[in-house]
This record gives sequence, structure tokens and C-alpha cells, in this order.
Amino acid sequence: MSAPVRVWLNRTYAENVFFIEQLRAAPRPVLVHATHVDADSPVLAAADHAALEPGGLTPDAYVAYALDYCARHSVDVFLPRLNQLAISLHHQEFEAIGTALACPPATAIAAFDSKADGYAALAAAGLPTPPWWQVRSAADLLAAVDRIEAAGLTACLKPVSGAGGEGFRVLTREPFGLHRLAGWDSRVQVEQVAAALDASDEPADLLVMPFLDGPEVSVDCLADRDGTLLAAVGRSKHRRRRSFTTAPRYLEPARRVVESTGMAFLSNVQFRHLAGEPIVIDVNTRPSGGLHQLRLCGLNLPWNAVQLALGERPDTDWPEELAGIEYTLVAGIQPVLPREVPFGLGLTPVELVH
Repeated sequence: MSAPVRVWLNRTYAENVFFIEQLRAAPRPVLVHATHVDADSPVLAAADHAALEPGGLTPDAYVAYALDYCARHSVDVFLPRLNQLAISLHHQEFEAIGTALACPPATAIAAFDSKADGYAALAAAGLPTPPWWQVRSAADLLAAVDRIEAAGLTACLKPVSGAGGEGFRVLTREPFGLHRLAGWDSRVQVEQVAAALDASDEPADLLVMPFLDGPEVSVDCLADRDGTLLAAVGRSKHRRRRSFTTAPRYLEPARRVVESTGMAFLSNVQFRHLAGEPIVIDVNTRPSGGLHQLRLCGLNLPWNAVQLALGERPDTDWPEELAGIEYTLVAGIQPVLPREVPFGLGLTPVELVH
């Protein structure tokens, strides 16, 4: 049996327990390393080797930590999420110790580090983006909301930098009432946000745009080292119902995003709709949390990305038509790693990294 491929996921999100499962389903043995600052992160329990990361490091200090971790554990392939840009800038140092990075080049990561810069780059490339305004003051906010509402649309806001929908809010003129305390309400009053901007001593950097119609279509992409798209599958989300799509109206813009930026390895392009037409609302330079759902159409993109990092060509039949596959998501149970792992459980004890 060949030696296992050592793969490291750093400080990733909980749903990547499924990413780890797909790596284990590869035709070759894979040894998964996972690190996090949260000892209760499910990915630590799912990994073969779990370690606690140091907190509060600057990007440069984190790169030094990552290089040391890769050298000490003979990591073959590193899929960074935290400090992805800083790590990518040092790719030659990782290659020198025998670790391949499975992430886009720094130029592609930097292009989308700010959503404002990303939208500007997409628009310059002729790709469909929503109308958007960068907001730093109450006057900016009110002017943008007025323009959106004048077009008969609802305004929303989100931070210029962020992931996973953090900070997203729908802007409303409706007065606060008790009914707003029921259910899951993401609305916030325009006047409240304007007052907070006026009162804040800290600089603000927000994006305001129209709230776009669903369904949301999230296109998972795999590209080779030079950014040539190898596979792309859209996941359509409408309430609980999910389905796959290979419609050109989504895949062609996704291909242009990937290939125009050299977006190697795994990435994700998200769409919503304005007047019925697909609009790019976000580009993630990392694998999406829902990537594992592509197993339902016979794909294992996590393993394919590892193959590309190792210099191998994935031997996969990419689907051309996926109509008719529909599914929904349910919560599962994932044990957390014990604070002190007793021997004999088949887990590597958590090491405290200084």
C-alpha cells in the first residue's frame, strides 16, 4: 500500500467535516490534519490528527507557524482558509519544504479580498454584477437607499469584507414592533444604521445594493494550476429544496470569472437574479461549505484538488447534464474531540501549539 497523502486544513468551518469524508473516500489513503483555535470544532474530531492553533497571530507570524507545521508533519498538500492571501504569497517557501498549496494564486485572492474591488473587477470584465454603493457615512447610506427604493427595490447591506453571510441585513423604513421579535428577522431600520454611522468613532466600510431575487445558485468550480476550468456544477437553493444545474447562463459567467483571474484549484461563484437575469453576488477563492453535496452527482472535487496539487491529472467524468436530481439538507451529529483524548480511541491527542 502506498504511503498516505498528508493533507492539512487550517481553521476551517464546521461543515468541512464532509470535505474530510470525501478525502477519505479517495482511491488512495489520505491522512487528514486539521487545526483550529476552537477545541470544540467538529473538524478536529473528524480529522486523523487534530491540533490547537495559536490565536492572535499577524498574517506574517501565521505564515511562519504554517511553514513550521508543514515541516514538522511532512504535509504534502495544504488547503489554507485562514490567511489564505499571506500564505499564497509565500508559496515558494512551502514548495521548498515539499508542501504543495491547493489554493488560487495571490493575484486572484487579492482581487476578491474586498467585495467592492471584486465587483469593480467583474464589471470591468463585462460580467453581470448588482448595482452597488460603497458606504462610509450616513449621507452615503441614505443616498444609496433612496436610489434603490426609487427603482422600486428593497435595499440591503453587508460588510465590504466577510464570509458566510456575516453582517448581511435587509434595510427597512418600517418602525420597530413586537412582531419583529418573532422568528428570524434580518431587517434593520435605515435610520438606526444612519445614526450608528454618525455616532461611530471607528471607520465603516459597507456595501449597499438591492435585495436580489432567488433562487440563489452557487457554482462550485475546479480549475487546474493555470486557471483553466475543469469542472463546474451549480447548486440551486430555493427554501429547503436543492437541485443541480449545468445551465450555460450560470456556468459561462463562472468560467469567465475563473479563467480571467487564473483562479486555480477550488472556488465558488454565487448568483442571484435581477429582473430574471443571473447576477454575480459573490466570488469565494476557497471551496464552499456545500461542496460535498456534489457527491450526489458522482463528483469528489476535494480529492481532485489534491490530485492537481500533487501534479496529477484527475481522471473523472465531468457531468454534462444533471436535471432531475433534487434533495434537501438535514442536520447531523458530529462528536467533539474530548479535552483530553484517552489512548485507544484511534485519535491523535490534541497538541497545544505555542
